[in-house]
Amino acid sequence: MNSTVQNLIDANHRWAEQVELERPGFFHTLAQQQSPKYLWIGCSDSRVPANQVIGLAPGEVFVHRNVANVIVHSDLNALSVIQFAVDYLKVEHILVVGHYGCGGVLATLKGMRVGLADNWLRHVHDVMIRHRKRLEHLPLEAQEDVLCEMNVIEQVGNVALTNVIQDAWARGQKVSVHGWCYGLKDGKVKDLGVSMSHPGEVMGVFRTALKRYPMGG
Repeated sequence: MNSTVQNLIDANHRWAEQVELERPGFFHTLAQQQSPKYLWIGCSDSRVPANQVIGLAPGEVFVHRNVANVIVHSDLNALSVIQFAVDYLKVEHILVVGHYGCGGVLATLKGMRVGLADNWLRHVHDVMIRHRKRLEHLPLEAQEDVLCEMNVIEQVGNVALTNVIQDAWARGQKVSVHGWCYGLKDGKVKDLGVSMSHPGEVMGVFRTALKRYPMGG
């Protein structure tokens, strides 16, 4: 076996033994049930590990990740994750988490070709085009951060408008959708103020969030 891969296996065994030493019976209990309160929808970027960022142990957060944390209504993978989390696991909070310095967002903003993923990043491109007047007057670095935030805001709206969330709210289930952006430079998340817990809140919260980004002259 490749020595690098074996190092990972050895590290895993040391970690498992340490966890069991500190919390006897942890894995036995974990194997019996899964009852997280949170669904994390984030970017695939290796620098943004969901559990570590929010200080939760295995079993406490259900996770879905893709390039640039995009949720579209034709993505059956993402929709299946949301449906399983909401209908079966009964999560109470869905966290849509982007991050500053996102490679997918930056490639979109700079018009860079990355290959097959260009097709996926068309969704981010659509966000950029819709809000170009809020971006064009800003310096490039500010454009990067603002587009990362706007992409999260748009994806929160997309999650809230899925039939899974709409049906959950219609039957009175308590589940909220939130939008955050994570800072690679300081390890902290920024709440973008787009939390939604009721169908009547979606458009109002969305519009209020966008008002924080004034258009250029």
